[in-house]
Amino acid sequence: MSSPLLSNAKIREYRNLIRNHGDDFIKKMPKVEMHVHIEGTMMPDLRWSLAQRHKEPIPNPRTGKPCRDLSELQSMYELLHDLEEGGVEGGMLRFFDLYYGGFEVLRDEEDFYRLAMNYFHRAAEMNVRYCEPFFDPQGHTRRGVSWETMMKGFRRAQLEATEQLNSQWIMCFLRDMSPESAMSHYTDALPYRDMIVGIGLDSLETDRPPLLFEEVFRRARRDGFRITCHCDVGAKDSLRHIAQVLDQLGGTGADRIDHGLHAADDPSLLSRVREKDLGMTICPWGYLCYSGESKILERVRILHDEGIKIAIGSDDPAYMEDIWLNHSLYLLRELCHFTDEDFLVLQRNAVDICWASTGTKRQIIAELEGFQKSKPRMLV
Repeated sequence: MSSPLLSNAKIREYRNLIRNHGDDFIKKMPKVEMHVHIEGTMMPDLRWSLAQRHKEPIPNPRTGKPCRDLSELQSMYELLHDLEEGGVEGGMLRFFDLYYGGFEVLRDEEDFYRLAMNYFHRAAEMNVRYCEPFFDPQGHTRRGVSWETMMKGFRRAQLEATEQLNSQWIMCFLRDMSPESAMSHYTDALPYRDMIVGIGLDSLETDRPPLLFEEVFRRARRDGFRITCHCDVGAKDSLRHIAQVLDQLGGTGADRIDHGLHAADDPSLLSRVREKDLGMTICPWGYLCYSGESKILERVRILHDEGIKIAIGSDDPAYMEDIWLNHSLYLLRELCHFTDEDFLVLQRNAVDICWASTGTKRQIIAELEGFQKSKPRMLV
């Protein structure tokens, strides 16, 4: 399943290629984003601002001392790890240390509002019309943050952003916590089901198969929630986990798969995904950044060419070299030879597999059709 690794130098070359792209078609195209973790959008400047607001230091694990200034904090986010040391799992552990460390500055309603609002502004600038951000409630409640604090902040941002874009939330359980904790948090989330459209599963996947959480996913299915699950690239037992999500999770299989790129390695899995017309949310830059596998983009191309409904997401851009949705699309332009027509297919896929209302979907499709007609010479 694994493939040769790219060097750090090559990954930095890709990063520099896509960071400052000027692709007008990609920038202006209307978009849907489904795979983005709201906590993973916390850029260093916001984290520093919130820490200053609470007068709390931010520890630097490299020095064992508090960060002296924003510049030092920013240096912690430069995470292209040495692929020769630690491998995929070592890289993911480093990622989670930084990711969960950022949670510490989220304490009151205003913090959660600012976190969400910053993302909504950024998404609107990328011409995202609809999004479904993930959030990790267990990462906050275990720090003593109440559901009311968290959700009131998110709701205020969501309502304020409606002039720019529509959104719904996906609540993810942390798979390195217990199934009992997942069920407890599911129950606590029910008063906010007008905001939450789907239930997911994320965090470190090693030895934590999807079916370990089958009881809560079956209940979510009965209660009318959509369900999805992360199947990480390079993770142990990835193919087995994809198969569980595809055919068993929630009793009938999930409505979407998050990541799941290794389905491209198994013709039978690929065939089942296509037969079930199941959507997949794919984050190519994150895979390059943290796994370094050389065949990442080849697999993305396989899924697309096989007619699988993939949609591209930003994942955790703050912790992935400040690479967002538009950058990842440009990566596909340059290294996968995606054409303008391919990008329009990706966005139609995203509309089809997202959980927006029928009216919202119709509006975005109409805008995509108008965009395509207004840009006839850009199609190749």
